[in-house]
Amino acid sequence: MQNQAIQQFNGQQFVNIETYRKSGLGVRTPVWFYQDGNTLFFTTEASSGKVKRIRANAAVKAAPCKVNGEVIGEWVPARAELLDQAGYQQVSRLFRKKYGLQKVFFDVIGKLRKREMTALAVYLSPEQEAQ
Repeated sequence: MQNQAIQQFNGQQFVNIETYRKSGLGVRTPVWFYQDGNTLFFTTEASSGKVKRIRANAAVKAAPCKVNGEVIGEWVPARAELLDQAGYQQVSRLFRKKYGLQKVFFDVIGKLRKREMTALAVYLSPEQEAQ
C-alpha cells in the first residue's frame, strides 16, 4: 500500500525536482515524469545543470506541481540516479504513452537541435527527513 506522500504523485503531469548546488542552495525545476510505485522517472538534457548537480549530490526532493513549477503537494525526500541508454529508451517509451503527441513534438525539436538526452530515476523516501 502506498502512503499518502507517494499517492500525491498519482495522476499528476509535472513534478518539481529540487537539486542542490555545492553551496547547499536548492534549485527547483518542474519536469514531466512517469511514476512506478515509489520511483519517479524523468528525462533531461545530458549536459543540464540538474544532471551535474545530481552527479555531485544524489539527494533531492520532489513535489507534484503545475507546469510553472508551483508546488501543489508536499515535498518528499528522495535519491536520484542517472540511467543508462537502455533506461532512457524505456522511459522515453513510457513518456510517449503518457504524454502522446506532446512527447513526439519535443523529441523532434530535440533531434533538430541535436540534444543528447538522458533519463533519471528518483527513489522517493518519505520516511526520511527532508534536507
